[in-house]
Amino acid sequence: MPPFVTAAARGGSEAKLTLSTVRKKVRDDGFEILKDWLMTDIDDSEAGNAAAGAKLKSEFLISDEEDLRRLFPATNEIAVRKCLNYVDKHARSFIERSPFMCIGTQSGNGRADVSPRGDPCGFVKILDDRTLLIPDRPGNNRLDTLSNITTNPNVGLLFMVPGFDDTMRVNGHAQLTRDPDILSLMAVNDRIPTIAIAVHVEEVFIHCAKAFRRSKLWQQDHHQDRKDVPSLMNIILDQTTGAPADPEEVEKLDAGLEEKYRKSMY
Repeated sequence: MPPFVTAAARGGSEAKLTLSTVRKKVRDDGFEILKDWLMTDIDDSEAGNAAAGAKLKSEFLISDEEDLRRLFPATNEIAVRKCLNYVDKHARSFIERSPFMCIGTQSGNGRADVSPRGDPCGFVKILDDRTLLIPDRPGNNRLDTLSNITTNPNVGLLFMVPGFDDTMRVNGHAQLTRDPDILSLMAVNDRIPTIAIAVHVEEVFIHCAKAFRRSKLWQQDHHQDRKDVPSLMNIILDQTTGAPADPEEVEKLDAGLEEKYRKSMY
């Protein structure tokens, strides 16, 4: 038995050889090491959903806000006071630096949706200190966000800046506009969006860095290789009509998608 397996065993009957250990040893020592443990019991609980065996128990579900608030200390006064109803100089600076944001909407019957939006820095225009303008670029024409706004105007925005661990949150209500004077402000490569989302600001506040610090989102050594999972085209076809078995055919489809990106970005 390999030394590291023996070492794990010395931990007692509860010690387990996990997939993390296997992956690390293969990465460090090569696939030849597999010959030494083909008959070794490996704990594969890490491979799937660690919560697969868990069940929600009704007695622990939170039924209302009063029950929720009892579990936490009172909200810090500064956390309440930092929430503004207009775009101040700090929010303006953050939004103008941001090349990426997410917009959350709900349909008339309450179906929630979150959609990413990205463009060069400052793509969200600040019409005045209570109005933001978001261009709608070409997409798949599902129109989830836009159709939701027509029946339920409440929206939530989350602005991100690459390298910043804090984020800017904006809540308000939205309208859709096809005003040519407005749309011309958001032209890219002489291409004008078909429509824009006007957000009337009700709340603006900066959000602390904890989520990004915990996730280490911007740290290069924590970035993952996209090639470790199937391509977007492969996934979509696998979920719909079926992905081609021939890798070369998948590569052609991927190349076609990249060409479509190049031609239809705006």
